[in-house]
Amino acid sequence: MAVYRQAVLLDRLLFAVKYAPCQSRGCAVDPRAQYSTAASLNEKTFDKILIANRGEIACRVMKTCKKMGIQTVAVHSDVDSSAVHVKMADEAVCVGPAPTNKSYLNMEAILEAIRHTGAQAVHPGYGFLSENKEFEKRLAAEGVTFIGPDTHAIQAMGDKIESKLIAKAAKVNTIPGFDGVVKTAEEAVKIAQQIGYPVMIKASAGGGGKGMRISWNDEETREGFRFSSQEAASSFGDDRLLIEKYIDNPRHIEIQVLADKHGNALWLNERECSIQRRNQKVVEEAPSTFLDPDTRRAMGEQAVQLAKAVKYSSAGTVEFLVDSKKNFYFLEMNTRLQVEHPITECITGLDLVEQMIRVAKGYRLQHEQKDIPINGWAIESRVYAEDPYKSFGLPSIGRLSQYQEPLNLSNVRVDSGIEEGSDISIYYDPMISKLVTFGSTRAEALARMEDALDSYVIRGVTHNIPLLREIITHPRFISGDISTNFLPEVYPDGFKGHQLDVESRRELLAAAVALYITSQLRSQKILGDLRVSSAPMESSCWELCVELGEGQHHVHVTKSGNVYTVEADGGKVEVCGQWNLASTLLPITVNGADRMLQCLSREASGTLVLQYMGTLFKLQILSKRAAELNSYMPEKVSEDTSSILRSPMPGTVVAVSVKPGDTVAEGQEICVIEAMKMQNSLTAAKPAKVKSVHCKAGETVGEGDLLVELE
Repeated sequence: MAVYRQAVLLDRLLFAVKYAPCQSRGCAVDPRAQYSTAASLNEKTFDKILIANRGEIACRVMKTCKKMGIQTVAVHSDVDSSAVHVKMADEAVCVGPAPTNKSYLNMEAILEAIRHTGAQAVHPGYGFLSENKEFEKRLAAEGVTFIGPDTHAIQAMGDKIESKLIAKAAKVNTIPGFDGVVKTAEEAVKIAQQIGYPVMIKASAGGGGKGMRISWNDEETREGFRFSSQEAASSFGDDRLLIEKYIDNPRHIEIQVLADKHGNALWLNERECSIQRRNQKVVEEAPSTFLDPDTRRAMGEQAVQLAKAVKYSSAGTVEFLVDSKKNFYFLEMNTRLQVEHPITECITGLDLVEQMIRVAKGYRLQHEQKDIPINGWAIESRVYAEDPYKSFGLPSIGRLSQYQEPLNLSNVRVDSGIEEGSDISIYYDPMISKLVTFGSTRAEALARMEDALDSYVIRGVTHNIPLLREIITHPRFISGDISTNFLPEVYPDGFKGHQLDVESRRELLAAAVALYITSQLRSQKILGDLRVSSAPMESSCWELCVELGEGQHHVHVTKSGNVYTVEADGGKVEVCGQWNLASTLLPITVNGADRMLQCLSREASGTLVLQYMGTLFKLQILSKRAAELNSYMPEKVSEDTSSILRSPMPGTVVAVSVKPGDTVAEGQEICVIEAMKMQNSLTAAKPAKVKSVHCKAGETVGEGDLLVELE
């Protein structure tokens, strides 16, 4: 046991040394552009805080605790024993096996960890037990401080039905709907008909997009009721639902509030969160391009009115839907630290975690409303281990074989809880990090985000950087013309990656052949000299054939020093760079414009996989003779996917709705897969008869696993 403890301590020491230069990970430019890094030495808060969470938010809280001189305790499941938040903490306690209900939601185990370590307070982060009033009650019984609001505020705002009634009483604008619990699917249909379609069905105790469905007709209402109640029960242990009018094509704008135990409350400006998929945020920014000062003030004042109505004390977020005429309606209040809090910290200079700790100890707020600024612009991209080509992001699992954050760039902050070698598992949220960029203007912040996404190296899992980059460079996003329907409107047939025009395709071809030739020339040498002394002099002119997608492109290449001149598709491109083939990042210049290229694989057959403009492209580069012979090679026949159903993601089979011999109609549900607490209904692609079923409820399946065969 002593040897084990010494090994753990040594591991943590090595980790601390390794990450010492990166601990701030803030927007380290203008002091106004980052949260404060100097805690008051005159204020005594807590000696030791336990963080009842995992991943990036646990690491985020620990950074502020270390800044304030507070010792930290991590809790973890058995599969998280080597996680970054465990290494970063001063102490760590295992609270159970991987499933969340046996570890991070295991109150008794967490309470025992508190007793064992002597922690004086608990920061819950977000998710898990962060809005669980029973957890706070049990902490109070132990004499331990909960770093968040009291149980009254959690209960009042955590129940969407009660919160809406309180909001009305506080004269906060609310959405028309049914102010009660919907008990059955048929009652849901009746209420929806009375309100008028479209309607939103959502979990009373929900959040984070879970347990939410939009319904446009009676059948969708019945189906939405079923899925929402199941997701709500799975995620929150509470399957109660409510129904309200769905405001079509709105913006999702939220107000950050901060309040103390002495009746003081502030609004810390807004965050624009309209870019969403499946009601979950993808890209956020602060401030919003849409709000004028009067609307911002009105929303902020109503948010504070609501906070005061429930005697709120801590950091919290009041979410609103805003229509095209700037009418705004209360959506919900999150009684916890929000995922996207870093962008508020960047434009206000406040460390929200530090403020939460101060308030929990009983201190008054240090600022007045007139002290809260908007300095510059901040944008956050949520980097997920997801396949963006499947419903804008279905979870991906795997091990990070290579991982490099773009912290070499100025004005970049990365909140993460993983490192090279970390596993992304089916048990937890697939978030890799929150990538934040800051600038004095929105254009500056966007340009830096583009650079940061291009320089972010992630290998071993599928990720959503292609989607993030396309969003932040899309003309509609740049102009601020966005709503919660942005993704389905811009990509009605689903996300397809970066679409190459003639110029960008020519750039990609030029970069690929330049990299290919550099590799070929290097393979002819050893220690800088030709492998065979009698070999002919190095060539400076090549005729090549490049296969990209369905097309073939004949290119002519000449080389002078580090500059390649490539003629392709009727145009000429000059590419130059240092061409360090061992580097994960290849900065190049294409016709005078800087580009960042990533080479994911390079094979002797001439096949290259490049990340260009955020998207992966597979190219095959051949000599003219090899291209002629390649045309005789047999092509692999694609699988007929209309007669089989494979799992589009790793997850758990919740239900199987068919058996062998059943006849199914096109679009009929065959089974339901749950991944990361979200349920996904898989349907038949055509009318058919079920030949065989290869799964059953409760089984764990991987991406691509065969579920059902049709005939």
